[in-house]
Amino acid sequence: MTDVAGGPEAPLGALRAQIDEVDGQLLELLARRLELVAEVGEVKGKHGLPIYAPDRERAMIAAKRELAQQRGLSPDLIEDVLRRCMREAYTHEKNMGFTRRAPGLGPVVVVGGAGRMGALFGRMFTLSGYDVRVVERDDTPEQVAAAVAGAGMVLVSVPIHDTVDVVRSLPPLPADCLLVDLTSTKRSVMAAMLEQHPGPVLGLHPMFGPDVDSFAKQVVAHVPGRDPDASVWLLEQVRLWGARMHEVDADEHDHAMGLIQALRHFSTFAYGWHLAHEDRDLDTLLALSSPIYRLELIMVGRLFAQDAELYFDIITGSTDALELIERYHERYSRAIELLRTGDREAFVRQFGEVEEWFGDHAGRFLAESQGLLAHADSARA
Repeated sequence: MTDVAGGPEAPLGALRAQIDEVDGQLLELLARRLELVAEVGEVKGKHGLPIYAPDRERAMIAAKRELAQQRGLSPDLIEDVLRRCMREAYTHEKNMGFTRRAPGLGPVVVVGGAGRMGALFGRMFTLSGYDVRVVERDDTPEQVAAAVAGAGMVLVSVPIHDTVDVVRSLPPLPADCLLVDLTSTKRSVMAAMLEQHPGPVLGLHPMFGPDVDSFAKQVVAHVPGRDPDASVWLLEQVRLWGARMHEVDADEHDHAMGLIQALRHFSTFAYGWHLAHEDRDLDTLLALSSPIYRLELIMVGRLFAQDAELYFDIITGSTDALELIERYHERYSRAIELLRTGDREAFVRQFGEVEEWFGDHAGRFLAESQGLLAHADSARA
């Protein structure tokens, strides 16, 4: 019953004080968890274990969901909290250092090491105990030659449109030096590396940006070039950082990137361009947006907060990208025609064809999207 004399604030104040006390206990427990994470990171670094252990994570989440159910708590809530804690743990663990998988390797030279992605990889190699050297655009040929002398690996991390020219400008490398690139297109770069360097060659493509907190759960594509045994240590090193490695050949990689990167970024660019020219008040759109539209606006805005020239290079980096985008434009026009003619049956038929292509993934994506939409909705200012 409400305290009439004191009003509702009196009992609310007491309850809120208890909640604040529980929150303080939670903070102490989270701090203790991070202390244990630091100890785990030291053990993993010492024994050469990757920071991401998917089997351990799955088992732990399943066990805690069951305990939550027994306590009358929402298993989804507990999983959300634990996954956020684990994400913080992976970020914390990455600063603990890693086992060096190739202890006898010569210096690692990062060409473009002052760029964001080059700097990220340079830092990870440094944390793993390698001697890292950096080469930049304005270095003289003599400086570059001195840097690669005795190198165990040369890693090229420069803008897409410069990569082939930079590879071709490299001085002769040691015969056993591993030559690697990080660009998002592979056919032309792999051909240039194989032509330029007679030794081992490997293509890498990090499927993430340089602003990631950790490599844990991130995907790195790798394209075999020459002498695959000579790059096993590197693949294992990146796995230790927590990444998942996916092998793919250069042609398949570039075809996939046309859909995953070029078409997606172009569609986002065109949609953002259209929104800007419709010239509606963005704050009003946000105020009236559903969670899914807010998330869509977030992803569109994310693109335009980044480097325009980088995205032009990504969109035009593949020789097939323009043809792919033109095919998309053709199908888009045909879809508009369905609306113009009011052809409901054809729309439903095409909808069904796409649904069939997605198969069981459609239902899984529907469930997975609920968490993303809930997060987008809770983040409203």
